Amino acid sequence: MALVVAQEVPASSSMAVPHGLAGVGNARHRMRDQLRRGGVSESVIDDAVLILSELLSNACKHGRPLGEALAGDGDVRAAWRVDPGGRLLVEVTDGGGPTRPAPATPSVTAHGGRGLNIITALADDWGVRDDARGEVTVWVVVHADVYDPDAGCRRDDFASRVAAPAVASMPGLDFVDVFDDMD
Repeated sequence: MALVVAQEVPASSSMAVPHGLAGVGNARHRMRDQLRRGGVSESVIDDAVLILSELLSNACKHGRPLGEALAGDGDVRAAWRVDPGGRLLVEVTDGGGPTRPAPATPSVTAHGGRGLNIITALADDWGVRDDARGEVTVWVVVHADVYDPDAGCRRDDFASRVAAPAVASMPGLDFVDVFDDMD
C-alpha cells in the first residue's frame, strides 16, 4: 500500500515586480516553483506561467507603476493563489494607463497585440477590476480545478483559438490579380 501525501499550494503569493521586463522572469520562476511544490499539474503550471508573463508584459507596456513612481522606476504587483475549491487565480495590478485592457485584433504582420487573446484562449475566465486610487487589476481564472487529472487538456485546439485569420478571408487581399499583371 502506498501512502500519498497531498501538498497544498500556499494560500496566496504576492510579489512586487519591477516596472519593466527585467522582473518578469523572476515572477515566472517563483510561480512555477510554488505551484510545482503544491502539486499542480505541469500543463496548468505552463498555462499559468504564460498568462503571468502576458499580464506582466502588458502592465509594464501599457500601465504605470504603482504609487507615484515614474515608468521604469516603480513596481507592479503579481499575485496568484489556489482557492479552497481548487481554482487557480492570477492577478496583476498596475497604476492604470491611458486605455482599458481589451483584446486586440492585430494584423497578420503585427509584432504584438495578441496577449489578451492568448489569455482568453488559455483561461477559464478573466476580467478587469478598477479601484478608487486608479489602480487596475487584470484577474484570470487559469483553471477551475487544478487537481482535476485532466486539467490543462484544452491545448488540443489552442492554435485554432489564437491563430490569425486566413489570408483568403481578408477582404481586399487578392494576390491572384497581382500575379496576373506579371504575364
